[in-house]
Amino acid sequence: MKARTGGWIVAGIVASLGLALAQRPFRQYPPLEGWDTVAPLPPDYKNPAEFIFGRLMFPSHGYNGFGRFGRGGNWLEGATAWTVDYPKGDRIFTSIVRRLTRVDIRSVEQPVSPDDDDDIFYWPYLHAALPGAWSLNEEQAAKIRDYLMRGGFLFCDSFFGTDEWEGFREGIDMILPGRPIEELEDNDPVFHTLYNLRERVQIPNFRALMGRGTPYRADGIVPHWRAIRDDKGRVIVAIAFNNDLGDAWHMADDPRYPEQAASLGMKLGINAVVYAMSH
Repeated sequence: MKARTGGWIVAGIVASLGLALAQRPFRQYPPLEGWDTVAPLPPDYKNPAEFIFGRLMFPSHGYNGFGRFGRGGNWLEGATAWTVDYPKGDRIFTSIVRRLTRVDIRSVEQPVSPDDDDDIFYWPYLHAALPGAWSLNEEQAAKIRDYLMRGGFLFCDSFFGTDEWEGFREGIDMILPGRPIEELEDNDPVFHTLYNLRERVQIPNFRALMGRGTPYRADGIVPHWRAIRDDKGRVIVAIAFNNDLGDAWHMADDPRYPEQAASLGMKLGINAVVYAMSH
């Protein structure tokens, strides 16, 4: 792999984030889709690694098409919006990263709560699923903002349509007030860190595909690849809007899910990981 992936890179990123006294250990929560979607713990899940896939935990609410998301449950106990495609999708993705790159990635994900003191600053990459449903308070937004300004990277995925975009904007405007959201050009480094991805198709939502024969939910017809940058031009928030990389990972071994979309979802995710490590 051409991108630099030595341990000193991740160590440097983590150091720039400002470490606290104690790093939270691995833990597992109930997933949104039910226990039948859980992948077994790999035998080496306790082994350390240079890179760990962080999944952002957040409080959420239900509105319009979200139905049960965020209702009737405690986000700190799982089974709410942040756990969609978790943990199976995360573990399939990390296994693919291991197979296709030289990144030393842990075999299991790390749920990361902004309420856990300074724990968030240990994890240079965070994945936020269903961010159209997040309901952050000011302290949580400020913690995530501090994380990003110190060098962290946030990938927002698995949300579709006007209502979910407005829910996302409400939260991201709290996190990064005044920061513009831009459409990424085809030549942006995010698309070329390992794979040169000049043509991108919509990454389908599996339930919409099976239920109504479309790859999108609500009115999310047109896929968008957007981003927010820091003052130096580095992408700190990557946004896969009207796309569902989580389903591409979660359903990668299901013949009902399009192989082309699963492959592209993996490549886009790998590019994001390598970008976060090397920029």
